[in-house]
Amino acid sequence: MTICPELAGGMSVPRPPAEIEKGMTGADVLEGRARVMEITGGDVTEAFVAGARHALEFAKAHGCTHALLIDGSPSCGSGFIYDGSFGGLKHAGNGVTAALLEQAGIVVRSDRQVEELIELLAKA
Repeated sequence: MTICPELAGGMSVPRPPAEIEKGMTGADVLEGRARVMEITGGDVTEAFVAGARHALEFAKAHGCTHALLIDGSPSCGSGFIYDGSFGGLKHAGNGVTAALLEQAGIVVRSDRQVEELIELLAKA
């Protein structure tokens, strides 16, 4: 099953690039210590948190125990995210949705870890 947390949170396509504030992670956003900002200066934190909550509800409703997410995104990054400078620099950490899913006990892997996810699912 597929879901885009950003669309579920009410964001449009296309939309301006967004990143979690410099040096922070999705967990920081969920705890209210960081915001998700657009390159234009817009604060889209509420949409990202709402989308993450929707994704978690969706996963629970469908009995999902594992999730495959796209790395780098402020929603779905699950290994690295961009650093908030809009300069293409990365740092270790999870996006908002990845952090919330992991907090709920859902195993999260990135699109760079498909083989690992397949192995995990085969053992489940």
